[in-house]
Amino acid sequence: MSYYDVDSILTDAQKLPCTFELEVPGLGVLEGNPGENIKAGTRIDLPLWLGQMLSIGTRLGTSRLVTLDLPSALSERVMNALKADPRTVDLRSLAPHFYNLSERILELFEEEEMVDILSDTFKKRTAEIADHAHNPRGAVGEGVEFLRGLDETERQLFRVAHDSAKEVRIWSGEAKKK
Repeated sequence: MSYYDVDSILTDAQKLPCTFELEVPGLGVLEGNPGENIKAGTRIDLPLWLGQMLSIGTRLGTSRLVTLDLPSALSERVMNALKADPRTVDLRSLAPHFYNLSERILELFEEEEMVDILSDTFKKRTAEIADHAHNPRGAVGEGVEFLRGLDETERQLFRVAHDSAKEVRIWSGEAKKK
C-alpha cells in the first residue's frame, strides 16, 4: 500500500484497546481529563498507529509503555462465528476495513489459529461474492444482507467481479454496451 492509500489511513485510525503499564504524567487528555496523569493499568482505546508506536518499547528491550489487546472485531466470539459460517458474519459492522485491520494486527500478534480462520473466511466469502457478482439477480433477495456486510476489500472485489462479468457478456454479444 502506498503512503496516500485512503484505506490504509482509515485502518490506522481504527481504535485498539491498550493498557498502560506505566504512569504517564500530563497525558490524561486521552481519557478526557486534561492535566491529569494516566495511571498504570488504565485501559484506553487508541488509534492503531499510536498504540503500535507506544508498544514498541518491548521490541527495543526497554520496559513497555503500553500493552496492546486484540480489538473486539477479532475477539474469540467473532472467531467462533467465523469458524461456524463466515458468510453469516457482518464484517462491515465489526470494522469497515476488517481484512486490513486483521493484517495489521497479525503483524503485531502471533496468532496461527487466527491466520487459518481468516484465510478460510476470505476463501469462502470470496466464492459467495463471485456468485453474487456473476448472477444479475445476486444483489436482490437473500443476497442483500450478505452484500451489506462486505468490508471494503470485499466491496472492491465485488465491483471487479461484477464489471468483468458484464464486460464478458458484452464481448460475447449477450448484452449491449451502454
